[in-house]
This record gives sequence, C-alpha cells and structure tokens, in this order.
Amino acid sequence: MPMLLNASDYRRRARQFLPRGLFEYIDRGSEDETALTRLRDSLDAMTLLPAVLTGHDRRDLDTVLFGRTIAAPLVVAPTALAGLVSHDGETKLARAAARVGIPVCISTQSVTSVEAIRRGAPDALLWFQLYVWRDRALTARLLERASACGCDNLLVTVDTPVSPNREYNERNGFGIPFKPRLRSMIDVALHPAWLFGVLVRYLMGEGVPTYGHYPEAFRTAITRAEIAEAVRLENRLSWDDMRWLRGIWPGKLTIKGVLAVEDAEKAVEIGADGIVVSVHGGRNLDCLPAPVDCIPAIVGAVKGRLTILADSGVRRGTDVLKYLALGAEAVLLGRLPLWGLAVGGEAGAEAVLRMVLREMDTAMAFLGAHCVPALRNGRASELRN
Repeated sequence: MPMLLNASDYRRRARQFLPRGLFEYIDRGSEDETALTRLRDSLDAMTLLPAVLTGHDRRDLDTVLFGRTIAAPLVVAPTALAGLVSHDGETKLARAAARVGIPVCISTQSVTSVEAIRRGAPDALLWFQLYVWRDRALTARLLERASACGCDNLLVTVDTPVSPNREYNERNGFGIPFKPRLRSMIDVALHPAWLFGVLVRYLMGEGVPTYGHYPEAFRTAITRAEIAEAVRLENRLSWDDMRWLRGIWPGKLTIKGVLAVEDAEKAVEIGADGIVVSVHGGRNLDCLPAPVDCIPAIVGAVKGRLTILADSGVRRGTDVLKYLALGAEAVLLGRLPLWGLAVGGEAGAEAVLRMVLREMDTAMAFLGAHCVPALRNGRASELRN
C-alpha cells in the first residue's frame, strides 16, 4: 500500500473511510482526553540505551508466551464491534494475525461469533475476551463455546464497571445502541465507501449487525436499546468472580486492566496466569496513570509468578520495545490493526502488523538487541526518563 508508511498515515486514511461517529468511538478518549496525552507523553519521554559492537546481523522476535512460541511479542487486542470497521472484520483480523504468527483476542462484543471466526480462520491462535454477564449460567455457556473453538487464553476485562463519559459521542450522535439521527445519517451518507462496503453488505446478508455472542433469545440489533437483564454487563465484579472463573475455565486466565501492585498480587493469589497492565487505551477514566509508571513496581512485586502484558497508546514499534524493556512479556495492539482493517481490510490489517514488526526490528538493530530478552537483560534495558 504505497505512501502508508506509519500509524499516522493509516489513521488519516481510516478517518476518511469511516463515518465520524465510528472513527471517534475508536480513536478518542473520555472527558477532557488528558489520558491520551499522558499516554503519549509517557512513552515519548522514555529512551532506550543501546549496546554497540554486539556482532549480530539479524534479530529474532520469537517469543514464548503462556508456554507457546509465537512469532513476535504482539497480540491483536480485543475490540468491540470490529466488524463495523470492515465487513466480517473480526475474521479478517484473525486471518491477518495468523499469517503474522501472533494471537488475536476475540471480544465478547464482536459482531461475528467465535464459531464463525474459527471457521473463517482455522489456523488462527484465538484468545477470548470476557465481559461478565449478570446471568452467570449464560456466561459459563459462552465460555464453553469459546473453549470448544480452541481459545486457550481468557482475558477478563475488569476496568469498565460503567459506561465511560464520552461527550463527543453524544454530540456526534454515535453510541451503542445506535440511535439514527439526522446528523449521524448525514455522516454515514458522506462516507459511501463504508456505507456500501460494510453496512449495506450486512443488510443484504445477515441483516442489521448484532452482538454475535449473545444468546439467540437475547440478541438484538445494535440499533435497539433493549438489553435483557440477563446479559447486561456485571458492574459488581469482585475477586470472588475471578475465583469462580478460575474454577470453570480450563485454559489460561488473564485479568485485563490492572494498574495497582496490590491488584497484581491478588491476581497471583487467585491463580491467574497473567495480567494486562492497561488503561483501556485512555478511553475510560481520564485521570489514570500511564502503564509505564505502573509496570516496574508490578514486575518487582510479582517476581515472575504470572505473565505481565501491556497495552495502551502504542503508535510505533519502539513503543512496543519500551513496554518490553520495562518488563512486559508482550504488548496488545488495539487501534492500529483497526486502522489497517479500515484502510485495506484483511490485507490492510496484516500490513499494519508487519509495519510494527519492521519498526521493532530496525530499532532492535540500533539497540544491539538480537532477541526480545536482550531488551530486558542488558544495557538495552536501561531507561532514561
């Protein structure tokens, strides 16, 4: 894809393709959006100290994550309604990730079900993200479906007890459920490539998009406000719920949205296999610290007793390396694959992932790091803020 050389290029092209409401739903933060600025500033302020004359002419990005070797320390993050960015978008993301050799995490709130994604991407390394429903029996059945499809890691999102305060969505008329308004309808009409390439394709095939994982009896179109009490997202989650999930889920269990050392230690106590140090991409609470300010203390406290992942704010391969140098073992990418998906569908998503890999490889060459562990175990892991 000529002239798409970095994240900003893909973001700019995605902004042209997507209706404004959908683009801002993905791109922006909450309230005054200072968390987005803090994320960027925190990563930009970090530097990595190189080691020279290391004698290596190539880099090895292979990583062992949860006992499995993957091609790089990257994961495609779970993102709600990725299927609205491109028709059958979740399956396209899964196939792109499979070709790159990294996992993809399927959201509870995806348009396409995990069964359909597995059929469309049989070689994909699937993880599953869970928003716990109030009806625990329905939640347990959903996990049975995910496990049957070969999802071997469950990411439980715990940092979203209520809907975030995103005032711009109110102003531009975008929300879930989607409420057709004159302004939003004009917005869609001004983006005919998305209208006919995504929305009309759904309407002519499956009908109005829905949440693909909701049980048939409770499934509603994204334009309808009625949500049955049984499948409302649970806002009273506790560590007892994590213990319950640990007891019924047969695979790896990862808790997403941890920032405090105390919570990381509790995750160890209840038998979690991993945590994601995350501020939800700066999209939830505007006054949270940046992950780079939290990871070192968490790494020091858990002392290798669980796997530490990180996400939020990544725009470059060097951002990934900074998280790794702090002690994260892999990094989740959320917005970047979506920009690629918007611009070029499956090929665009793969192109973005390979772009990040190239940036990582180039930076590791300059740092004298021939493999991922060298980022943490030598001069390349020294940080200057």
